[in-house]
Amino acid sequence: MRSAVIAGGQARRFNGRPKGLEKIAGKRILDRVVDALAEATGELPTLIANAPDANSWRKDLEVVADAVPHCGSLGGIYTAIVSGDGPVIVVAWDMPFVPATLLRKLAAGSGAHDVFLPASGGPRGVEPLCGVYGPACAEPVRRQLDAEDYRAIGFHEHVNVGCL
Repeated sequence: MRSAVIAGGQARRFNGRPKGLEKIAGKRILDRVVDALAEATGELPTLIANAPDANSWRKDLEVVADAVPHCGSLGGIYTAIVSGDGPVIVVAWDMPFVPATLLRKLAAGSGAHDVFLPASGGPRGVEPLCGVYGPACAEPVRRQLDAEDYRAIGFHEHVNVGCL
């Protein structure tokens, strides 16, 4: 299964520095996420990023800019979905401790669902920036983007969502 790292955000808490390039215990967050995805899938992920210098962050990654710019996380999810064939595991680049075991479980359990996400104790009940998105999500997400509704779970009523 292919995968993608969504590198975005305004980095307000980091004084404008790209948060995924920050280090935790001597290792950049981006590298931690890439390593987890590569371990889970056996392949390097695509990097979804709009920064002009994104190609220099990891020269071994393909960088793809948002298909629909200025749409936040949902725009990154959409780009990950439409930038290749079949389902895609998506992880935000500010998740330094995402385990490869979780990503493998998401991939394994996603077959019967258009979206397969980990359950969360947060306000949304799921974590939309760590999950598997299938091709059936493309049109509902695009409609939501066109309506300028950038909620990461706003299209869920139009697809089959499963939780781990």
